[in-house]
Amino acid sequence: MAERKPIESWLTDMDGVLIHEGVPIPGADAFIKRLRESGKPFLVLTNNSMYTARDLHARLSRMGLDVPVGNIWTSALATAKFLDSQRPGGSAYVIGEAGLTTALHDVGYILTDVDPDFVILGETRTYSFEAMTKAVRLINGGARFIATNPDETGPSAEGALPATGSVAALITKATGKEPYFVGKPNPLMMRAGLNHIGAHSETSAMIGDRMDTDVLAGLEAGMTTFLVRTGLTADADVERYPFRPSEVRDSIADLVELV
Repeated sequence: MAERKPIESWLTDMDGVLIHEGVPIPGADAFIKRLRESGKPFLVLTNNSMYTARDLHARLSRMGLDVPVGNIWTSALATAKFLDSQRPGGSAYVIGEAGLTTALHDVGYILTDVDPDFVILGETRTYSFEAMTKAVRLINGGARFIATNPDETGPSAEGALPATGSVAALITKATGKEPYFVGKPNPLMMRAGLNHIGAHSETSAMIGDRMDTDVLAGLEAGMTTFLVRTGLTADADVERYPFRPSEVRDSIADLVELV
């Protein structure tokens, strides 16, 4: 293998890497502190589109993790940036929460259910049959179908919840139209994030707890990849994939020394 270049920038997933069910993972605070002291560009990423970067900053701060708003990158922000580059000043019918609607407003999008350019599906805890029916009819009427991320389930204290990918499958079944997924594992989200912080993939690393989103996205974006064992992926799971992370570590605590 060719020798990798020194890591100058870091991207890390949030859930399963820095926090787990609302509690910081040991070593997360030290990792963020070291990053901030180093001055190296970094981003904390999440496929969840429900919250704004400001919301997540406040949430992480309450847990003792001081991540500036500008260092948080969500699938909602990536989706808004993508749409702004494809059809500036467009219109959309949105199923989602404030994280998504705010990001779209900030790039000048009009939110409407009257002949929109796009139907955009994001994360919400209140998916309604009425909203999904409207989405189906608008897509059948010619609106383009975008989804913030392909995650089929999300975590909760009570167990798994249906997430964007599951609802997207329902709409696809009803329309025959597949959505374009912006979030991980689409490397578009990673490349847009790297551009956001002025970083280059060949000197950047991605830390995640999932092979099918975090590691795959990092790999396809040309980054060094670290898989941590504090989330959803067991060692046995790694062997089932046709690709591998650059390294597997027990937790984020084992990466502090590399910053």
